[in-house]
Amino acid sequence: MITLAVDCMGGDHGPRVTLAACRQFLESHPQARLLLVGQPDSLAAFNHPRASVVPASEVVAMDDPVEIALRKKKDSSMRVAIQQVKDGAAEAALSAGNTGALMAIARYLLKTVDGIDRPAIATQMPNAQGGATTVLDLGANVDCTAEHLLQFAVMGSALVSVLKNDDEPSVGLLNIGEEVIKGSEVIKKASELLRSAANSGDLNFFGNVEGNDIYKGTTDIVVCDGFVGNVALKASEGLASMIVGFIKAEFSRNIFTKIAAIVAYPVLSAFKNRVDHRRYNGAALLGLRGLVFKSHGSADEMAFEQALNRAYDAARYKLLDRVQARIAHAAPLLKGAEALAQPLEPAPLT
Repeated sequence: MITLAVDCMGGDHGPRVTLAACRQFLESHPQARLLLVGQPDSLAAFNHPRASVVPASEVVAMDDPVEIALRKKKDSSMRVAIQQVKDGAAEAALSAGNTGALMAIARYLLKTVDGIDRPAIATQMPNAQGGATTVLDLGANVDCTAEHLLQFAVMGSALVSVLKNDDEPSVGLLNIGEEVIKGSEVIKKASELLRSAANSGDLNFFGNVEGNDIYKGTTDIVVCDGFVGNVALKASEGLASMIVGFIKAEFSRNIFTKIAAIVAYPVLSAFKNRVDHRRYNGAALLGLRGLVFKSHGSADEMAFEQALNRAYDAARYKLLDRVQARIAHAAPLLKGAEALAQPLEPAPLT
């Protein structure tokens, strides 16, 4: 039995969406149990033999500053949900709430795994191979060093090894070109570190990749800083919505386009389903001593259920153990990279 702690109050829609998704999830997962965290009055109507309510008197708003969420709202549904993981009452926590607050609270309560400086947010984006490319970081770390990018690659490899049952997923480093001479000094140094990791057997490093490689499926994993990753994520969601909207508009212009739409409906329906970002909802916060997942704040019932599925699979297939094992294996390399990043002490005067 896998137990998940769900922040039912977070996100744009709160219990109206989260509870409906929880019910659907429980019906399709007989080996799952849910801890529904939130204000009891809002959750009282939910009744299921494998669900119980954990009371929390406060809610972290989507626009709350991190300091308020972390220091003032100590009985928020977000914090109480993560506390269930820390206490061992749940294997994973899920929230659709404020991303910055979620990361700050999770890091404060659970701490980071030894060898990891900063947790990263990882999710999947659909690609032309019929699968998905895992991208990290997606916004937790705007400014990253080369050493951070190496850590992201190690953690991302552990995540994909669970998702695809592949012990050697390929890793690409997002850059403005494939050539090793291109990119900032941070990217060039990260490329060197990733090649060293490949030589030591800690990673399957493909090399530099460009933005379109995310959607081509050139590599299983694409590593970048949080600023670039978040822009790529939001751009892909917007582009998919625009394409679907454009197709609908064009095929409703006149009788001929409507007939064409009827003929092409199976293909269009498959395409719409393929690029629907709701199917890929549920980002993992990697590098913590516990499993925490982030749902999109505007997630509807379908999207939030997908996030529940991802959290369940991560707990079921021991993602945390795999991340820790990979980090332990790569520890000499990570420590070496960290040592190289430290400024040298000036030599004593003689």
